[in-house]
Amino acid sequence: MRATRRTYYTNQGLMSDKNFPDVIKEIHLKDQRYGKGAYFFIREALDHTLKSLEQKKPKNKGHVSGVELLEGIRDYALDRFGPMTLTLMNHWNIRKCRDFGDIVFNLVEHGILGRTENDTLEDFEGGYNFEEAFEQPFMPHPIDKGDNQLN
Repeated sequence: MRATRRTYYTNQGLMSDKNFPDVIKEIHLKDQRYGKGAYFFIREALDHTLKSLEQKKPKNKGHVSGVELLEGIRDYALDRFGPMTLTLMNHWNIRKCRDFGDIVFNLVEHGILGRTENDTLEDFEGGYNFEEAFEQPFMPHPIDKGDNQLN
């Protein structure tokens, strides 16, 4: 993924006059590729990412790059759903990082999130392999035969 800084942020001004569940219903009428729960998850993952970044970079309030958001999504999903993460992503029809980008841009188009003029869906291309990101952390590690603790 490119290291270019892109910004996605919660747009508090627009969010105040829009009901999030109603917007998700509206999005889902036009685009049914992803489960409704995926939109709620992305909003929660963005909030998690913003809070995490604010602790690390206090001057970076409200802004997150595509790369940072993908990392935040992964961390939040693993923490929240554990070994069921990949199963849930499949249930929502999210198969690759670009799908996260499509969800983000649907939220941008409906005024829930903001973006800069340089932000593109390509910011979400590549990213990580879902099986490696969401299954590998829970797989048993091979036993080193040289480290036999059974005497």
